[in-house]
Amino acid sequence: MTLSGIRVLDLTRLLPGPFATQWLVAMGAEVIRVEPPKGGDWLREMPPFVEGMGAWFTAVNRGKKSVAIDLKQPEGRELFLRLVQSADVVVEGFRPGVMARLGLSPELLLNHQPRLIYASLTGYGAGSAWRERAGHDLNYLALAGFLGLNGPREGPPMPPAVPVADFGGAMALVIAVLAGLFYRERTGRGVILDASIFEVVVTWMLPFWRAHRAGLPAAREGMPLNGALPCYRVYVTADGGAMALAALEPAFWRSFCEAVGHPEWIPRAFDPTLIPEVAALFRSRTRREWEALRGTIDACLEPVLEPAEAIQSLADLAPDFQDERPSLPFTIDHRRLAAMGPPPRLGEHTVEILKGLGVEATDLEDLARRGVIRAEGVY
Repeated sequence: MTLSGIRVLDLTRLLPGPFATQWLVAMGAEVIRVEPPKGGDWLREMPPFVEGMGAWFTAVNRGKKSVAIDLKQPEGRELFLRLVQSADVVVEGFRPGVMARLGLSPELLLNHQPRLIYASLTGYGAGSAWRERAGHDLNYLALAGFLGLNGPREGPPMPPAVPVADFGGAMALVIAVLAGLFYRERTGRGVILDASIFEVVVTWMLPFWRAHRAGLPAAREGMPLNGALPCYRVYVTADGGAMALAALEPAFWRSFCEAVGHPEWIPRAFDPTLIPEVAALFRSRTRREWEALRGTIDACLEPVLEPAEAIQSLADLAPDFQDERPSLPFTIDHRRLAAMGPPPRLGEHTVEILKGLGVEATDLEDLARRGVIRAEGVY
């Protein structure tokens, strides 16, 4: 696979960092989670449970290994530095400065391993005045202006059910790591990377801010892609369902208008005053009737599926994802890549990995007794 032979040390927790490193697993990398002996990743214990662990944890940690080391103890730091010498990539999601306070700054790690790719996933970015500030998905969306555009005009903004900033930050981190590995291939040198979740959302918002300054106000409802156009809108059906009409191109809009018997609407695709008429038409038929129609026309008209329906639809729409394997949304040489294997228990691979570094069994037992490491079968 594309990253075969690459060893990644993953110090991240919760969702965005592990989501990113699972992509690296799917591309063939060996990902070793480095976790504290007590507690580990909180996501393991968050219900509902699958395979004896939290479902969210199992979804983003398949095929990884777990080494439990206390980085706050000198011997734990020494073990980690030995791990770093065997690694290609270190990924962490702490606030800027945390690793330095542990005595494991990026510069120190690159001194031990000059070819190391050191990648941080931060909230606001290492260069931000808010770099020390805590944050979560909703905070980043709020501050970037994303949340202020989400939801109906009346009432407060609606938080998206999917943590889009976290996932966007994760994908930015993957891109940064791959770019770092490519840089190393060209130069032979390692590099320090920082991916900011907040800045990812800012890049998404830049087209809206440019349009805003050019005279198209950014607002909840009233913009081309959030309800201002009759040809691009969500419409309620007679049975309380909904259909998503995205007929922006003239050919699609023409196809829709002709299919519903309203050719006079064709020149009014971008006319907001047409919306009530189109809405009334959608309310005259059930969702099932609209689905039957959409199967006969090419007009970018699809039903708004509930989660259970969306899961069932995977067999047809995305068969490689129907068994919930963490597959990647692209193929290489027509082959789908996926992270295989179970998620790791806390410290499950401590003995295997540290023995591979030359640590003796008697030393492992002593380290486990003193809480420097957590290792299955060694206490």
